[in-house]
Amino acid sequence: MTCTKNLLLLVACLCALQAAHTWSAAPLGFASQGTMGKTGMRLRPALGRSMGGPRRAATRMSGTQTDARDQVLDEIPVAGEGTKTMKRTGTSALLVEESNKNSVLDDVLGALFQVGGKLIFPNDDAVVAVGHLNDLIGDFPLFIPLQQYFFRAGGVYKLSFAPVSQATFYVISDAAAVKHILKENTFSFDKGLLAEILEPILGQGLIPANIETWKARRPVVQPGFHLNWLNRMSITFNECANVLSDKLDKAHEEDEVVDLENLFNSVSLDIIGKAVFNYDFGSVTRESPVIKAAYACLKEAEHRSTFLLPYWNVPVLGSGETSVIPRQREFAMHLKVLNDKLDQMVKEARTLKSEADLEALEKRNYHEMEDPSLLRFLVDLRGGDCDDKQLRDDLMTLLVAGHETTGSLLTWCAFELAQNREEMLKIQKEIDSVVGDGEIEFDHIKQLNATRLALAESLRLYPQPPILLRRALEDTELPLSHGGEDKSTVGADGVMQEKTVKLGKGANVFISVWNLHRNPNLWDEPNKFDPSRWAGRKEPFSDLTSWKGYEPRENPGMYPNEVDADFAYIPFGGGQRKCVGDQFAMMEAVIILSKVLQKFDIQLAVPPEEVGMSTGATIHTRAGLKVRCTPRNK
Repeated sequence: MTCTKNLLLLVACLCALQAAHTWSAAPLGFASQGTMGKTGMRLRPALGRSMGGPRRAATRMSGTQTDARDQVLDEIPVAGEGTKTMKRTGTSALLVEESNKNSVLDDVLGALFQVGGKLIFPNDDAVVAVGHLNDLIGDFPLFIPLQQYFFRAGGVYKLSFAPVSQATFYVISDAAAVKHILKENTFSFDKGLLAEILEPILGQGLIPANIETWKARRPVVQPGFHLNWLNRMSITFNECANVLSDKLDKAHEEDEVVDLENLFNSVSLDIIGKAVFNYDFGSVTRESPVIKAAYACLKEAEHRSTFLLPYWNVPVLGSGETSVIPRQREFAMHLKVLNDKLDQMVKEARTLKSEADLEALEKRNYHEMEDPSLLRFLVDLRGGDCDDKQLRDDLMTLLVAGHETTGSLLTWCAFELAQNREEMLKIQKEIDSVVGDGEIEFDHIKQLNATRLALAESLRLYPQPPILLRRALEDTELPLSHGGEDKSTVGADGVMQEKTVKLGKGANVFISVWNLHRNPNLWDEPNKFDPSRWAGRKEPFSDLTSWKGYEPRENPGMYPNEVDADFAYIPFGGGQRKCVGDQFAMMEAVIILSKVLQKFDIQLAVPPEEVGMSTGATIHTRAGLKVRCTPRNK
């Protein structure tokens, strides 16, 4: 055990060293035709219209047939070393990262990478992806190289960063396997690496919580998102969106370009503050130490969730305020500021405790309450008692989960609508018809169908988060979606994939939501922004025996969900550990987007390829979404 720990610490240090000097410019995207990646593969051009590439014939990833789908698989991986190039990819949001020839350090890590894939869980029947660790760390979107491997190796493959199980990962992009993990065997998996990484920040909140804590807290937190409370929150959503609208008005008067990503993140933070804590961050219009601390903690949570090996736990580097790494010292300072504020709010809420059972709390008149917050509900709920630390963990998790996801969803929806004028006009016409010039009321939301489907399509193209982490708590066998034969040809490499993959106890899993949502075996024109795809049934391709396709509900809910799409679409996860705030998040996004488009047209102020992509817990632009918001001519 000591040897394993020491090896992991060694690899963590090597990763930190490698990341420090290798990646500093643009995020890794898709290299031009003829450019080699460090893995020895020839990276493919950008995908589809929304990613900037043309439509091309695509090789299916199971079977041998070839279809015209909006997926690019026409560049077959070849062996060889990389040369360095830099280019933009048409109208894509991605910038292309070039690759150097491998350093000695990279070769050492690459050797560990390959040996681990063969030695760890050797009888799992999984395809082993071969490459270098440096392909997966650094200042670029992690989901992009994972997609490159997906094209080569199919819906389930294995990556190993060292010959130990703790550094070996299975990347899942197959709907049947995802359904098996999230729905059919929920408690055979925990959050694994994610929980270990985020514990100092989120503690035992619902996202990283172990199964026992989750079972105790989910029945307490989930009822807080009841219909009566959501109705009241629609007023808060409008109030905060009106502040944003005023900001956009002022920017137009002064002929300013605005960073819509920053503004969407700010309004989302303000909403979470009021809805969860009854605290006004006011971040759209001002700055404060608490706001600065909140953003710093959010950024650190993102950083840790995507840096594969936890260098901040290496003993010789120190921890917290004694760390030799400036970033970690600053984080410790900001975390203390935020924890002190959360502790203060919890103590104040407890002094005003008015205990009641769930039925009584659901019938409260939230429209007349001075404090209609979720914190008030959790404190007052009879039988929901917990210590201050657990309550703090619940609140911090809601802050992190509720802020970044909604801000990112709105950002990428605006990015797509700015390039799809007809879709924007369709939404605006609907808003004019349903709402007019007034506030977006609770009863309006389900009538704003075009708005909801545009947001749903944005979550397909830009899932928040793009990767989910799990760890197997027992041996299990993953079913795959491909045909009825025992084996099937998958990937551009033409490798043979078994019908199932065996996961051993302790196996780490990356569910690549990005790959799943853009899988050409599941979706027609998977890289095209097309909200209308959700209006009708999607039949599965004939060679997929384990996926039922997409079936819209007769009475549609707030959004097409994972059940409708048989787990080929999981915008809020799925199964019992699905996001507790999905309805809240979609309502919030519908109202904010509707309030903006009710009054403004959105135009990109830079070419779309300059927007860039980076990722933490969610997908961000590289340097903000620079737009002009022009008042509409009605």
